[in-house]
Amino acid sequence: MRTKYILLILALLSIKNASSQISIDGFFKAKGDGALVLGAGFEDTKNYFSGSTRTDISRSLYYGNLFGSYGITDALDVNISIPFLSSNENSNFQDIALLLKYRIFKRALSEGELSFGGVLGFSTPLTDYDIGGLNDIGQQATTIGAKLLAHYQNNYGWFSTLQVGYYYKLEEVPNAIPVGLKMGKATSNLYFDVFYEYQNSEMGIDYLGTPSPQNFRELEVDFHKLGGTFYKPFSSKWGAYLAVSYVVVGRNVFQGPGYGLGLVYNFKR
Repeated sequence: MRTKYILLILALLSIKNASSQISIDGFFKAKGDGALVLGAGFEDTKNYFSGSTRTDISRSLYYGNLFGSYGITDALDVNISIPFLSSNENSNFQDIALLLKYRIFKRALSEGELSFGGVLGFSTPLTDYDIGGLNDIGQQATTIGAKLLAHYQNNYGWFSTLQVGYYYKLEEVPNAIPVGLKMGKATSNLYFDVFYEYQNSEMGIDYLGTPSPQNFRELEVDFHKLGGTFYKPFSSKWGAYLAVSYVVVGRNVFQGPGYGLGLVYNFKR
């Protein structure tokens, strides 16, 4: 079984408080190959950063997600994600996300392979979910995003992926710059990684700031986040994953751990 056929878990949904984003990887599927992922998880956060000041405001957020990935060509993948979020009495489908990922360049090296890619994404609310409090499941933003990826994997399966991009919001939600670094190992028998993610939003307002916010869509959401994923295939078609993460510090964001698990189905042409 070739490694690229079992790398199904590498584009899972990552909940980033006020917006859903798909965590991008540097791997590509073969033409006609695809995957379906059914995932679930929760965030158990005990603190909230109001602006940059940590408070004891807590929240429990539960989510489910249906994710699909398909190789249009050997160098072009399409991904789609449909999340459902629940925070206290606020429960609804959030923002559907659609991504195209294209491999721009690939070169074989003596000890591995180096590649560069680009991602173009679009997300928009699926439902008219509530806005106006810390238990909101989103900011009702339509987003157009782009990322550049640099990916290296050696002959033993060890890899690292660096990504940087820009999210342009069509509403008054602040635009944002995301940066991520993922390192791990991918073989035909297992996959695991550790990652760091950072987001810096532009010119937003603060919760409990002065003057008091009248529109929660204008909140500036920044964060530093650490985490990891472990994936194990059971067969050529089925596998499962476990994921953990922790928001270390940020701005207008909940601090604390997140946990996820899910089932993966792989199909081939």
